[in-house]
Amino acid sequence: MNVAVIGLGRMGRRHLQAARDLGAKIVGAADPSDDNAKLAAQEHQLPREAMFRDASELLRACKPDCLIVASTAPSHAPVTIEAAVAGVPFIVCEKPMASSLAECDEMLAACKRSGAKLAINHQMRLMEQYIAAKRLLEAPELGGWSSINVVAGNIGIAMNGIHYFELFRWLTGESPAQVTAWFAKEPVKSPRGPQFSDRAGQVRVSVPSGKRLYLEIGDDQGHGLKVTYAGRNGMFVADELAGTIEHVVRDAEHRELPTTRYGMPATTRRLEVAPADAVVPSRRVIEALVNGRDYPTGEDGRTALEVLVAAFVSAESGNVPVAVRPESLPRGRRFDYA
Repeated sequence: MNVAVIGLGRMGRRHLQAARDLGAKIVGAADPSDDNAKLAAQEHQLPREAMFRDASELLRACKPDCLIVASTAPSHAPVTIEAAVAGVPFIVCEKPMASSLAECDEMLAACKRSGAKLAINHQMRLMEQYIAAKRLLEAPELGGWSSINVVAGNIGIAMNGIHYFELFRWLTGESPAQVTAWFAKEPVKSPRGPQFSDRAGQVRVSVPSGKRLYLEIGDDQGHGLKVTYAGRNGMFVADELAGTIEHVVRDAEHRELPTTRYGMPATTRRLEVAPADAVVPSRRVIEALVNGRDYPTGEDGRTALEVLVAAFVSAESGNVPVAVRPESLPRGRRFDYA
């Protein structure tokens, strides 16, 4: 398989490694930054003829089987559309999928016209710790589940919080229905340049069944990343950086008691899972896309972006709940996340 990568910052170089791990041939790599290009070429022994300054130049010279778009959000739509028009059969695009919902629609339409398969690099369904979480949530002893609470340092609502929006949709099997958000007063500066910024704060997302997701990622928090999954008969806490899950469930003889009896005897287990990583899950997304297995689609990426846009609307409107519906969201508004 011939692979090309657009954007050679830290994530782009991880994608190069992921493609290498799959045994792919790197036929092209592009970045306008000489420093990024030089570092990528050195790390992955890329020949000069494989290096380009932009996507157009690369697509004229190369015919990759898979193009990975790892540049910043404003270029995701134009590069993806150009790749689809050029006949690239498989495209992996980083998140957030685009700078606006309108751009998402343009990307999806271009891929539909050309027959290209588009994946957005929301990797969680392919990561061990979330596969384990799904298994625990669906186990009968939990008695059904109701909420996910993410408490972390200042990881950025657009940069990392958006992954949990897609995780929540995948775990519930439902489309998000309502979003409420509270943003910190000052935007979070982005290392990708002064034209970009992210947000810190709190977000609540719910689905029609009543399940809810909470993000607590304030700008006054600076360490760790833990996720609590809560159900009728117990809960479990995943320390995503350490790769551990502490699982607590009521003993069987007490499971029919009401939820007000929250302190009944329980059994605690500790599980070890692979800590959070970027290269291996990215490799799995590429592999799933090319092999036609379950992968995060462009439609999934757009849904996650709808939740992000709804969070902006809620925070800017006095923290009112915002319905995730077309008429509630500014389809054409462009945002400054990277």
